[in-house]
Amino acid sequence: MNKAQWIPILLLRGVALVATIVAVIVMVNSHDSATVLGMTFQAKYNNSPTLKYFLIVSIVTAVYSVVALFVPPKKSWRPVLVFDLIVTSFLISSFSAAVGVGQLGKEGNSHAGWLPICGQVPKFCNHITAALIAGFVSVIVYFVLLLYSLNNVLNLVAIKG
Repeated sequence: MNKAQWIPILLLRGVALVATIVAVIVMVNSHDSATVLGMTFQAKYNNSPTLKYFLIVSIVTAVYSVVALFVPPKKSWRPVLVFDLIVTSFLISSFSAAVGVGQLGKEGNSHAGWLPICGQVPKFCNHITAALIAGFVSVIVYFVLLLYSLNNVLNLVAIKG
């Protein structure tokens, strides 16, 4: 891989790193409390296993993005490509699960009798929404990164073969 092919990869990894760090910071700071019928309840990201999963995947992705920025491109493109695929898959799954929980928090589920909570804890819901937007950016960037890397690998194989 030459330098011209490596520059977009570095830029994409940088954007993905920033997006995942933003998602982590916003998610960790998401908490609010409300009083309903004289009882106070707290809404925090760690009350939901799905939001914890999203946070853990975002942290792992941020750490991987930092490590992958310093991997020499010529020697180890195969393992990096495999790890990019794995990270992209985990990002997609955690984002999808977190969006599902966020939708339940916002709209509730009348069939199951679950009430929406965003009317009582809007600060919490706004933080979760912001974290999910940053997570969506990282999903898109990693998907584009994966496609770009696959294109480079296919071009490399076509040139050698």
